[in-house]
Amino acid sequence: MNPGKILVADQDGIYLLKLTGDVRVTLCASISDYIERIFSGQTPREIYVDLIEAEGVDSTTLGLLAKLALYCQEKLGFKAKLLCVNRSILRILESMELDELFDILVTPDSLKLETLELGQVDPSEEKMRKQVLDAHKLLVKLNPKLWYEFEDLITALDDDGADA
Repeated sequence: MNPGKILVADQDGIYLLKLTGDVRVTLCASISDYIERIFSGQTPREIYVDLIEAEGVDSTTLGLLAKLALYCQEKLGFKAKLLCVNRSILRILESMELDELFDILVTPDSLKLETLELGQVDPSEEKMRKQVLDAHKLLVKLNPKLWYEFEDLITALDDDGADA
């Protein structure tokens, strides 16, 4: 698999978060920072998440995407659009019930936005722990059946925070 990259664009209230390659927890601080920038910037008219060139996404990344989608629905009153043609990723989205949060488009929209690559942010160990924990707790909140899959991770990370 190709290493993951994050490309972003924003123009006239249209935001794009494009994930390529194999996107893992090491990129999540960069994704989180960009999502926070969306939340604090010009009010978005549309938000797109492009997974067309993604080969894989881990559960922490999916939790962050769920956070973005919930923000769009609850605060902005619209669904974010998610572009994806990879059947494996689509099945994962469905199994985690994230397909309910996004308007999923399986044919590429013709977005003509110039993207910039986000550099990798190296967060503190505590910030990374909190991001992973929050992402997984959100996934379980959205789909309680996932508790059995993430129970050990959530418990371990909660315990680590209690020790800090």
